[in-house]
Order: sequence, then structure tokens, then C-alpha cells
Amino acid sequence: MVILSNTQKLRLVRDYARLNDNELVEMARAGDKPAFSALVVRHERTVAATVIGMLGAGDDAEDVGQSVFIRFYKALNDFRGEAALSTYLTRIAINLSLNEIKRRQRRNLFFYRPISAETDFNLKDSTNWEEASDTKEIVNKALQTLEPKFRSVVVLRLMHGYSTDETAKILKLPLGTVLSRLSRAQEKLKTVLKQIID
Repeated sequence: MVILSNTQKLRLVRDYARLNDNELVEMARAGDKPAFSALVVRHERTVAATVIGMLGAGDDAEDVGQSVFIRFYKALNDFRGEAALSTYLTRIAINLSLNEIKRRQRRNLFFYRPISAETDFNLKDSTNWEEASDTKEIVNKALQTLEPKFRSVVVLRLMHGYSTDETAKILKLPLGTVLSRLSRAQEKLKTVLKQIID
């Protein structure tokens, strides 16, 4: 993907501000590359927040973020506009993030490091909390301690503000499962954050 300067991004935002997402998608389908770039600029923060919420900040997250837009570009003709583009991109971001988590787990099988019960319950020592300089970073680090199935619900429902119904549709889960996972995730986060603060 082409990396744009801030000036180029501002110009794209200005030039395409009057067009909605569906109009830009149609232009991109017709081969208008600046229209596609305008879509990227318009939605890159949402995608980045989703991926970082799922994976934490780092090179892997940047790679997944780029992959979201590459995947979208390749599937332009498949986008029907039934859901908002931000929702469609968020779904791709969640799925690619989950794939990356599975890849990490497979990689960790080759570099097995036993975790003691002591490490599990002493999150303050096992995670580099002192690097977290503000509340947002602390919450993000706490989020990384959740299992992916809980983390995805929290990212969508609490970070992005999707309704529980929308979250269920994005994750293709029953509403009851989303509510249950959200409740359990919130309890786990409270426990983790309490350990950090105390």
C-alpha cells in the first residue's frame, strides 16, 4: 500500500468530503485509486483502534491493519453496502486479528514457556505496566490479558460503541452469548485493573 503524507491525507479528505462511502466505493470499483485512498484515510482510525484493541500496539498490529484494507480492496466487488462500511471493515479487522492471535499461539507452541500459578495471579509483575503512561494504555494492556473471544466483544461493544445486537451480527454469535461474554469480560477486566491500581 502507498503511504500518504499528512498533507496528502488532508487533501483527500477535503476533495472527497462531499461524497459518502458508497459513492467512493463505486468510484474505487471503477478504478479511481484516489477514491479508494480517501476511504482508507476516512476509516484508518477505526481499523487501527480495532486491531490495537485486539492485538496491542506493535508491528503485527500495523501489518494486520494494512491487511484489512488490502482484503477490502480485493473484495470491492463483493461489498454490497448492506452494512455501514465501518462495520464491514471492523468485521474484517476482528477476523484478521483473531487469525493473528491463532498464529501467535501456534508460534508459541514452538517456544513453550511454562506459566506458574504465581505468574497468572501476579499480573503486575508479569506485564510491563510501568510502560503504560496513561489510562488508555493501561486499559489496553489490561484488555490484552483477556481471551480473544472476550476481547472481541469488549472492543466492539465498549470501545467502538456498537449495540449488543450489532456486536452479535459482526461476530456472528447469538445475542445471549455476546451478553454473557461481555459480562464475564467486564468482571475479568475489573479484577485485572484492581490488581494494577492496588
